[in-house]
Amino acid sequence: MHLILLGPVIRCLEAMIKYLTLWKKGGQEEPYVSLTRKKMLINGEEVLIEWEVGHSIRTLAMHRSAYKRMSQIQAFLGSVPQLTCQLYVTLISADVPLGRAVLIVFSLISVTYGATLCNMLAIQIKYDEYKIRLGPLEVLCITIWRTLEITSRLMILVLFSATLKLKAVPFLLLNFLIILFEPWVKFWRSGAHMPNNIEKNFSRLGTLVVLISVTVLYAGINFSCWSALQLKLADSDLVEKGQNWGHMGLHYSVRLLENVIMVLVFKFFGVKVLLNYCHSLIALQLIIAYLISIGFMLLFFQYLHPLRSLFTHNVVDYLHCVCCYQHPRGRVENSEPSIDAEARQSIV
Repeated sequence: MHLILLGPVIRCLEAMIKYLTLWKKGGQEEPYVSLTRKKMLINGEEVLIEWEVGHSIRTLAMHRSAYKRMSQIQAFLGSVPQLTCQLYVTLISADVPLGRAVLIVFSLISVTYGATLCNMLAIQIKYDEYKIRLGPLEVLCITIWRTLEITSRLMILVLFSATLKLKAVPFLLLNFLIILFEPWVKFWRSGAHMPNNIEKNFSRLGTLVVLISVTVLYAGINFSCWSALQLKLADSDLVEKGQNWGHMGLHYSVRLLENVIMVLVFKFFGVKVLLNYCHSLIALQLIIAYLISIGFMLLFFQYLHPLRSLFTHNVVDYLHCVCCYQHPRGRVENSEPSIDAEARQSIV
C-alpha cells in the first residue's frame, strides 16, 4: 500500500516542504508537541534523558522510519532476486559485461545496506526505551558479517541451482515455505487471538493483510540471511522483544547444514564446463566465508553490541554452559562426586 499510494514521492515532497517552511521561519521551530524520554548507557550506568519534539521533527522522524522499513522491502524482495538471477546468468554464460557487473554491484550494496539496517532496526525495536548509538567499529563489524553471510549464501544457492536446474526448485520452495509458515504455526499452537491494536483504523481484514505482508518479508529476509528478529504474531508489536539465543543458534545451525549439503551437491554433481576452477576449492572457500561471517556475528554480540551489559547471558556464557552440560555426562555414573564438585555444579 505504501508503494501503491506513491508513498516515497509524497513523503519526499512533504519533507522538502517542511524544510522549506523552517527555512522561511529562520529555523524557528513551532512549540513542541510532547517530551520524549529515553534511557542511555553512559559508562555502564543508565541515565534518563528527555528532549522536546516539535511538529516538524515528529513528521520528519515518521518519514525517516518509513524509509528505513522500505529499504528492507527493496533489499530482500527486490535486490536479492535480482542479484541471484544475475549471478546465475553470469555463471551459465561465463561472461560478465559491464552493465551486468554494475547491476550486480548495486544489488549487492542494496542487500548489504538492507541487512545492516535490519540489525540496527532490530536493536531499536527490542530496546525501544533506550537511545542507541552505533559507532563506526560496530557498523563495520555488522557490514563485514552481513556481506560475507549474504554473498556466500547466495553463491551457494546459485551453484546449487545451476547444478540441479529444475530439480532444485522443490528444495528451495520447501525451504521458503517452512520459513513463511513457521510464525503462523506458532501462532496457531499458542491458541492466541489475532492482535487488534496494530493500527487504530485497521479492520480484521486489514490486520490480516499486514500480518501476511510482514511474514512474507520475514521469510524473504531469513531465506538469504538472519533477520535478527523473531516474529510473534500474537503480540501487538509482532516481534519477540527478548534476546533469543536459541533462535539465533538454531537458524545458523540449520543454514550451515543446508549450505554444506548444497555445496556437496555442487562438488560431486556440478557440470565442469560451468567454471574453470576446482570445484573443491570453490566449495571450501564458500563454507569458510560463511563460518567467518558467523565469527563476526559472535564478535559483535560478545564485544560490540551497544547494550551488551543488559544481556543476562552472552555468547561465552552460552558456550560455557554447553561445555559444562556435556562434561558431567562423560563421567562414570557409579562414581560419587565430591562435595567441592557438587558445589561447583550447583554454581554453574
